[in-house]
Amino acid sequence: MNTARKNGSLFTKIEQKIATVEFGHPASNSFPSELLERLTQEIHSLSQNDEVVVIILQSEGKNAFCAGASFDELLAISNSTQGIHFFSGFAQLINAIRVCSKLIIGRVHGKTVGGGVGLAAACDYVMATEKAAIKLTELSIGIGPFVIAPAVERKIGVAGLSELTMAATEWKSAYWAKEKGLYAKVFESDKELDAAVEVLSLNLASYNPEALVELKKILWKGTEHWETLLLERATISGNLVLSDFTKKALAKFKK
Repeated sequence: MNTARKNGSLFTKIEQKIATVEFGHPASNSFPSELLERLTQEIHSLSQNDEVVVIILQSEGKNAFCAGASFDELLAISNSTQGIHFFSGFAQLINAIRVCSKLIIGRVHGKTVGGGVGLAAACDYVMATEKAAIKLTELSIGIGPFVIAPAVERKIGVAGLSELTMAATEWKSAYWAKEKGLYAKVFESDKELDAAVEVLSLNLASYNPEALVELKKILWKGTEHWETLLLERATISGNLVLSDFTKKALAKFKK
């Protein structure tokens, strides 16, 4: 069962040099600002933890992996400062994952929308179940996946990003995501997914940590400008969310 905490929950367990980070929120594991900030700080902290070699990122429950941004907070945004601050939360989280010295395995057990797709795309290696369909709904509510677009494009290319973004009401299957490169492997059940995540994480944890750090640097080479790029994108989204179109669309969508 998902957490009942209004601002969500975040738990970290460290065993055998593996940190398992689990986030949760009663609204389909969506992200209010506080949860974004807490996860960002946790990633930074684990990056500096010598007892950790690899990180597993997962969410609570058996249904959605992540519904993206909190609709309640999006509806409550009343000025550009608030809007930019909210979307900067996603920018800072993706950048924290990008600069983290540890490889991050994404465990995606269910449907993923918007910012959740960006979160999965930012992970270094992602495994999912057949239930893990994806969708970018941003255009349909008057904004766009601007902050997460660089991370998504890095995994599935411009053509994949274009298709996913423009078909804003269409679910793409987990196998589509695998074919495009977002997911490395897709499994029929959570049990199979968990077994594969365990094997990979234990293997990685047994390798030379220095080699893994160097691999992480190579995988993210050429993204150094994201530190400013993603914040610039947050400004675009932060202003668009104030439009009448978006306010009406969000209210309708929430109903």
